[in-house]
Amino acid sequence: MNKIITLNKILILPILLSSLLISNCSSSSNTEINADNENQSVSGININDLAYEELSPEEADGLKFIREEEKLARDVYNALYAKWGIGVFNNIAQSEQRHTDAIKLLIDKYELDDPVENDIPGEFVNEDLQNLYNTLISKRDLSLVDALLVGALIEEVDIIDIQKEIDDHVDNEDIAIVYDNLISGSYNHLRAFVKNLSRQGILYEPVLLSEEVYNGIIN
Repeated sequence: MNKIITLNKILILPILLSSLLISNCSSSSNTEINADNENQSVSGININDLAYEELSPEEADGLKFIREEEKLARDVYNALYAKWGIGVFNNIAQSEQRHTDAIKLLIDKYELDDPVENDIPGEFVNEDLQNLYNTLISKRDLSLVDALLVGALIEEVDIIDIQKEIDDHVDNEDIAIVYDNLISGSYNHLRAFVKNLSRQGILYEPVLLSEEVYNGIIN
């Protein structure tokens, strides 16, 4: 699955971060998604109650990729919380766990191979995601501001990748419902990081999202 455009931008992270404007609150994020592996529900909807539709190769690849991408977010936020002890990282890490669990419901429903079967923190089947994790985690110790910038950037990546799946590949109702919930959660997460950066005296500017899309999310 080709995610090279987004990932290549992230792999030049030091340059992108240095371009953010500094100017001049703490906020944790509530997610709209609630996935429970025992009852197979997402936002109160039982995934298995929805029609079992033919799964395209693109939809299957997308589920595997997003499963690991949400794990990546969780792993990075857990590492940032361990370093900085700021509640926003812990809260959003828990939300990302629910996100990746929600994708697991679909992977199980459609009997796909699960790339997170072993779920070892910081390890990924997808090489591009492994490189992305390594790049992002290298910023962990620089400063709290750098850590918050990493968080905001991860949410931009999630929003772009999930929206691309919705726009280009998804026909199945159950996948669309889960992705809609995930992207709503990412909107909340991005707002939380932007507010925390504001409290650090940083005016965040979008790195990957267009100004129009970013302003629509933040405002």
